[in-house]
Amino acid sequence: MAGMTAYLSIGDFSRASHLTVKTLRHYHRIGLLAPAAVDPHTGYRRYTTDQLAVAQVVRRFRRLDMPLEEIQAVLATPDPYTRNERIVAHLDRLQEQLGRTQRAVDELRDLLAPGTSGDDAVELRSVPEVSGAGITEIVAAADSAAWLQGALGELHATVAAQRMTATGPAGGIYADEVFTEHRGTATVFVPCAEAVHPVGRVRPVTVPAAELAIGVHRGAPDGADRAYAALAGYVARHTLGIPGPIREYYLVGLRDTADTAKWRTEIGWPVFLTGVDGR
Repeated sequence: MAGMTAYLSIGDFSRASHLTVKTLRHYHRIGLLAPAAVDPHTGYRRYTTDQLAVAQVVRRFRRLDMPLEEIQAVLATPDPYTRNERIVAHLDRLQEQLGRTQRAVDELRDLLAPGTSGDDAVELRSVPEVSGAGITEIVAAADSAAWLQGALGELHATVAAQRMTATGPAGGIYADEVFTEHRGTATVFVPCAEAVHPVGRVRPVTVPAAELAIGVHRGAPDGADRAYAALAGYVARHTLGIPGPIREYYLVGLRDTADTAKWRTEIGWPVFLTGVDGR
């Protein structure tokens, strides 16, 4: 009797594992947690008590929002090292998601708190025409942050390889469609006194002169909408906005620090300056 296998009905296994009968049937259909035996006449499922440990693992993975196909991959991996790698990769994604959630909560709390209009942080500035190295492509808004970092890395590497010196911070020029249609033309550039030799995506560019209302965004790009909103409000109240692409200047970014809280980006809204002091 000591060697006999102990079986549980699907109802008892459900109670013991805290997985619903409906869930257990679904896991059986997709091959994630198959019963130890199925009666060919009645279709009744039977599970062994040894399967409770697997059920507990699956239940905890689902509580961590691990996709079913990833759980299947983990359970099917006999090598503990590879199995642990898959689990750690999912935990890393959860940690990143938790960070995004926390930032969103903090931003919402700030938005709900009384504050100033931010007018004092806006500067009116005339920027001259500059030449430099640039990358221009059609970019989807959902990919813009990753595209920006890749383009900046390629630009700085090309400038360094050609032994040129940047004459100012890198910048970006974004067509209205990037915002209004979430897909449009974007140019990222590094100003240089010398003419860059075309390599890869990098080409010589001329960035035209512009009159801008400049606001500052501190932090990662995903929170820049607040700075944009404050800047638009300032322009609507105090100056004359004109058609033209939005400018960004990347004063502190990934090349300087991995701490996104220290990143600093100037946002330039095209305006028509009417006075000596720009107002």
